[in-house]
Amino acid sequence: QSEIWALSGHTLLFLVLSGLSTGASWLCYFRALQLGDVNKVAPIDKSSTVLTILLAFLFLGEPVSFPQIIGILGIGIGTLLMISKQEVEKSQPDSKQWLLFAVLSAVFASLTSIFGKIGVEQVESNLGTAIRTVVVLVMAWLMVFITGEQKGLRKISRKSWIFLSGITTGLSWLCYYRALQDGPASVVVPVDKLSILVTVVFSTLILKEKLGRRALIGLALILIGTGAMLL
Repeated sequence: QSEIWALSGHTLLFLVLSGLSTGASWLCYFRALQLGDVNKVAPIDKSSTVLTILLAFLFLGEPVSFPQIIGILGIGIGTLLMISKQEVEKSQPDSKQWLLFAVLSAVFASLTSIFGKIGVEQVESNLGTAIRTVVVLVMAWLMVFITGEQKGLRKISRKSWIFLSGITTGLSWLCYYRALQDGPASVVVPVDKLSILVTVVFSTLILKEKLGRRALIGLALILIGTGAMLL
């Protein structure tokens, strides 16, 4: 914490931008989860890998290899298969809305990685994570009070409190930003996005969401594409 007074304006700016992007991504992601199935929202959110690699090439000067191009195609095609219209239940009236929020979540997630990579280059990773988390926290609570949703705090069930994912999110961030500090964003992000496999498995086993044949093929393509990016 003693390093906080030595932070440059440049570092602080990009940590704040990363936090704002994360907050926007979260708001869109959890709204998408409210409106659509996890196994459909997650692939779109994870497809931010493609945009992140393109942005890393344009703004960070990180090279794009041939395997990464193959990976981008695999992730793109796989995502389209997983959100195929045939897979969307007709009973879902808000299908278009969840798709919009999921896409916005992916865009802001990509900006989070780019801003975060720039922001943590000149600061200890845990401190950088803490600073941007404060930004996310303030942004999230501002949205709660602006929309008047703070009244719902008393209505949150014990089950919901137990499954609120703050602890796992914090652990993920601490590891993620340390990885960004030590390695290129174009490699760190694809590894992070492999979590889609765990997400889909848990959504199937615990939430009882079903995957059709097209979705399974799409998931396989996403995993293959992500693996190709690491070559």
